[in-house]
Amino acid sequence: MSAAPTGAPGARVIVLGGTSEIALAIVRELQRRAPREVALVGRDPEGLTAAAEELRTAGCSRVLTLQLDALETDRHEEILGRAFDELGGGDVVVLAVGVLGERGGLPTDAAAATDVLRVNVVGAGSMLIGAARRLRDGGGGSLVVLSSVAAERPRRANAVYGASKSALDALAQSLGDDLRDDGVRVLVVRPGFVRTRMTQGLDPAPLSTDPDTVARVAADGIDSGARIVWAPPALRWLMLVVRMLPGPIFRRLRQ
Repeated sequence: MSAAPTGAPGARVIVLGGTSEIALAIVRELQRRAPREVALVGRDPEGLTAAAEELRTAGCSRVLTLQLDALETDRHEEILGRAFDELGGGDVVVLAVGVLGERGGLPTDAAAATDVLRVNVVGAGSMLIGAARRLRDGGGGSLVVLSSVAAERPRRANAVYGASKSALDALAQSLGDDLRDDGVRVLVVRPGFVRTRMTQGLDPAPLSTDPDTVARVAADGIDSGARIVWAPPALRWLMLVVRMLPGPIFRRLRQ
């Protein structure tokens, strides 16, 4: 009889977007299944300090913090290198960098919309490439990329955000296909509406969920070697229907 899964194997976890509620829930879930050491990388020093204390309370034996803004692409290689080096390597990387921005179709603030694209595509994409390279050079590991169901078929209700997540989602899948033989497993996590600080004040969409549910789905996905998971899992079937909707009907969707 084969042994039961240990729960997303790999003791050393690096979180890019270290104050993300979903990312922290994933680390807590991983810690619940097996001991972890963690490096949190993010732009908010106070938020990182609070997040590190939260993970220590959850049982993580060692939590490091490193400051980095997603838009500081010239520093990505340096800080990623420090995170891997200070942990003695990396087994699981969680990429949770992203901003929601203005909802709707044509943005009223073009500069702010451009910033969303810079963070969600250029910044997150740069970190994704750097982390993937580090994992490959270290002999393999798991790279968890927080995408969104919005990436599957961007809608008029979130045109810029959906397009940005679609780009990151495509990059993650392509790199995952390329690196599979090198021992790097890329897991794309597509949550629906998640009740977090980022979505506070917005009307919940159907099948809305919470960070802990996304965390369990993500950890199970790492365990199973999945390529893509949806949170909650029923979203997979809902999005299958959405992808098949004819254009004239799809354009009427306002949520």
